[in-house]
Amino acid sequence: QVQLVESGGGLVQAGGSLRLSCVASIRAFDKYAMGWFRQAPGKEREFVATISWNGGHSYFGDSVKGRFTISRDNARKTVYLHMDNLKPEDTAVYYCAADPTVAMAEAERRSEVDYWGQGTQVTVSS
Repeated sequence: QVQLVESGGGLVQAGGSLRLSCVASIRAFDKYAMGWFRQAPGKEREFVATISWNGGHSYFGDSVKGRFTISRDNARKTVYLHMDNLKPEDTAVYYCAADPTVAMAEAERRSEVDYWGQGTQVTVSS
């Protein structure tokens, strides 16, 4: 059974940083693109970032470009989301996702993402 387990969320002041981690129990982890999405209360789920299977390509949502980075360690079957210059509007539950395609934003719109984590709360205070 595939599991994606996120960690690293918490409460941080505006301007601060956090690093989220997601450990995946996927046998063929290096065949999957990995991504992060978020959902704030009363809002739709939003694409944050995705990274290709070998880390060679990454893509970001417009609202986080220049502030967030994504990386992965295939030996540890882990993907990271490093978030800098956090803003109150970044407050949300952050979800890890795995899918064969790096075009994960489009896959999510079609409800075709293979695996999701349970989410970790990030709260940014002003």
